[in-house]
Amino acid sequence: MNLVTDLSQLPTAFAERFNARDIEGLLALNEPEAVFVPAPGNPVDGEPGIRAALEQFLELQLPITMNVRRSYSVEEVGFVMADWSIEGAGPDGSPIALAGTTADVARFEPGAGWRYVIDNPFGTV
Repeated sequence: MNLVTDLSQLPTAFAERFNARDIEGLLALNEPEAVFVPAPGNPVDGEPGIRAALEQFLELQLPITMNVRRSYSVEEVGFVMADWSIEGAGPDGSPIALAGTTADVARFEPGAGWRYVIDNPFGTV
């Protein structure tokens, strides 16, 4: 699996792995004690919680689009924002339209690359 060595590519790597339905690849983009906020005000942390939340999104069986707005870093700490959307007909045929702007904190570690510390997909809410 490719390491993310450019902070601005972290959301793109997320989208690629999401669209491939690669749950292990998605989890590899997180630090072990990362926090994921699948809904505003409802964070989950650690691999079991993040896995369960990501699996719910993957069950929609729809692709995610991602457009990186900006990224900033100081040494090994980074902040990245991206606009995302998941749209289409869900497994039961009902329309789904989810979208948001991320506000994510990441850390770079040699040998692991950039990984999420806080993945907040609804960061502006």
